[in-house]
Order: sequence, then C-alpha cells, then structure tokens
Amino acid sequence: MYNAAKAAQIIAYLALKTPARSINMLKAIKLVYISDREALRRFGYPMLDEPRVSMRHGPVNSWTYDNAKGEVENASWAAVLDDRENHLIGVKPDITANELDELSDAEVEVLDEVWGKFGGMTQWQLVEWTHNSDNVPEWEDPGFSSDPIPLERVLRAVGIGNANEHARFLKDQAAVGRIFAELAK
Repeated sequence: MYNAAKAAQIIAYLALKTPARSINMLKAIKLVYISDREALRRFGYPMLDEPRVSMRHGPVNSWTYDNAKGEVENASWAAVLDDRENHLIGVKPDITANELDELSDAEVEVLDEVWGKFGGMTQWQLVEWTHNSDNVPEWEDPGFSSDPIPLERVLRAVGIGNANEHARFLKDQAAVGRIFAELAK
C-alpha cells in the first residue's frame, strides 16, 4: 500500500541534508529510487510499495514522481514539503529530521548511506549513473515514453533469489495491508 507521507518524508530527509533545505527534483527522484532499491537488496522489502518505471532520464518510483510533480493533491505531502519552485523541492521551515516519523531506523541508515555515496552528484550525474546497466540493469531505455519495471526484474538485479516467488510474496503482503486498512476505516 503506497504511503505518500513516507515518500514525502524520504524526500524531506534528503533535502535536510543540504544547507538550503531543498533538493533538485530530478536528483530527489533518482535518490528515492536508489534508496528503495537498496532497501530491497538489504531487507527484501522496498521502502515504498509502488510501481517503478523506466523513463528517459532513468528509473523512477512512479507515484512518488507524480506527487513530486504536483500531479496529485496530497495533504501529507504538503505537510512537510514546500511547492516545487525552480525544479527544487524544499522542506517546510518548521520541519526537522526528528519529525519524520514514517521512517524506520533501518531506512534512515539506508538513506544516510545512499546520501553519502550519491549526495555529492548532480541530477545529471545520477541520470548517467542509473543509465549504466552495470549499476541499474533493470532500467531499459523507453525513448520518450515510459515502460513498467516489473518488481521481479528489480529483485533479480539486486540479487534476490527466487525473484518471482519473492515478488508474489511482496504483492500478497501489500494486498493484506490494503484489506486491513479498509477494515480499519
């Protein structure tokens, strides 16, 4: 089940790593994908349950990208992030890292390590890095369109054995989560 509040907090956490408390949107989207992929590699679970797609500038987490572009009205997104301006996503002035309660300690560790490795890169260096099949073999150039990246392909790329079975397991877990969320309403 997609957690927009968590997606917003991931971007906020990354933006808080900068002195300006803002981050280039394309860079943020690339770092979200890389972090989500790293969580899959380490834990067998993604940070965000959402479709992933290949786009001209590399792979993206689809619904997070839609939120970042402002295509989705979302109160939890607006609670921590300022509107996109000049291709930057900023953190609201009163938000601190301690308030980002959707992120587990393990996820914060992943985000810190991803920032340590990639935070100094520009958005275009990250695009180039994600286009390299040695780094992100699941991305396939869709031209000026977009193509889904099956979860199974990501799982294989990060070294998860039995990728098809594991993808079914993750999809079943997400379905159970949606059922419980409906029951809780």
